[in-house]
Amino acid sequence: MNKLPGIIRQNGYVVSDIEVAMRYWTESMGVGPFYYIESVPLDWFRYQGISSDIELSIAMANSGDLQIELIQQKNSAPSMYLDFLKEVGEGLQHHAWWSTNYQKDFDAVLASGFKIGQEGQINEGRFVYFTTPAHPGTIIELSDISGPKGQFFEHIKNAADSWDGARPIRRIE
Repeated sequence: MNKLPGIIRQNGYVVSDIEVAMRYWTESMGVGPFYYIESVPLDWFRYQGISSDIELSIAMANSGDLQIELIQQKNSAPSMYLDFLKEVGEGLQHHAWWSTNYQKDFDAVLASGFKIGQEGQINEGRFVYFTTPAHPGTIIELSDISGPKGQFFEHIKNAADSWDGARPIRRIE
């Protein structure tokens, strides 16, 4: 039974060196190809309700239906990624739900007791990271895939389904 926006679609890992992390996932875990965005074009980003000029690199690949996201923060702007690195180190930082009805799902998650930790937008695709006092340390992302982001995520999954090991890292400009 899924009480909130559905099944977990993504595991997000905060890393200190995304190039090393992509090599590990492709060579040791057999996951790929990774679609790598060296400089994420954020429309806006807020951490604990305050604007933050975060600079990120991300890489995404699928293992079956589960997307693996690698995140490296490139500056010291306030964020939950930086908090995680300071408090825990590298590793699994969040799970994500994907939504085609973002505002409805956003409101439902808030109503269930989750709190906003950070949120932003990339190319019209909103995302939010929630925390919950009921289970400290649990971070859940809700990501709007109703637009181009959903098509891109489907492309990543299809590439993984037929990946033969060639071109393990595919840079997106």
